[in-house]
Amino acid sequence: MSEQQQPPQSQDVQPGVEAGMTPRPRSFMEGYRAAGKLEGKRALVTGGDSGIGRAVAIAFAKEGADVVILYGSDQEDGDARETLDAIQAAGRRAEAIMGDVGDFDTCETALERATAFLGGPLDILVNNAAEQHETERFEDIPVEQVERTFRTNILGYIWMIKAAVPRMPEGAVIINTTSVTAYKGSPQLPDYAATKGAIVALTRSLAEALWKEKRIRVNAVAPGPIWTPLIPASFDEERTASHGSSAPMGRAGQPDEVAPCYVFLAAEQDSSYVTGQVLHPNGGTIVNG
Repeated sequence: MSEQQQPPQSQDVQPGVEAGMTPRPRSFMEGYRAAGKLEGKRALVTGGDSGIGRAVAIAFAKEGADVVILYGSDQEDGDARETLDAIQAAGRRAEAIMGDVGDFDTCETALERATAFLGGPLDILVNNAAEQHETERFEDIPVEQVERTFRTNILGYIWMIKAAVPRMPEGAVIINTTSVTAYKGSPQLPDYAATKGAIVALTRSLAEALWKEKRIRVNAVAPGPIWTPLIPASFDEERTASHGSSAPMGRAGQPDEVAPCYVFLAAEQDSSYVTGQVLHPNGGTIVNG
């Protein structure tokens, strides 16, 4: 990375977004009992600076993987720095790359840098970067918003996979983050829900294609309402305060309650017979289809 793209050192970084949330999300996998399931693996997690992505990156590190995180802008420097510190505290190598996954050249460059830093081919790709924007009336939805959401949430996944597959060995794993909204829909988030439905279709399509081509397993995780920085960034105070209350369990989930799904799907010894599937940590919502 160039000097401009290096994450700043801890003393030069403002506190992360997560640090200012009340209550603060549980995303550091404290108390997690690792079993060396990813020992020696190399992983890249997009949107890995905070929330679910952070919890996944830290869980992977605790299981023995070296991890590169990709994050979107310098506004997330503080969160990215905290994530790197936690990965390194777990005894693993870590690097952060800033860039827009909606741009293919950025994805290609990120994969080049990630594999160079990790010292070999990529064993695990987690596509997790996402954005959402609340819309009260569908006819008022800004064209620019729709295009931006699709670039980040689905084109970004396609670009990352396209750039990653040539750099992945046989037996590698791809895990995509979709959402319960792919199955339920969302009146306030129609474009976001549409991208999440597309991710399910992409996962199922690539599972068959990439298994035949390179024995790469492709799966997805569809979280329900999870307490992450995406929530206060997307909704007003009233809706943020009630986030998760409609789930059967009556509360929002925490990132560290979701990350074990990714560990399961990444670990060959646990999920060697699983591809083209979606796991549903959603607080009790029944999903069929």
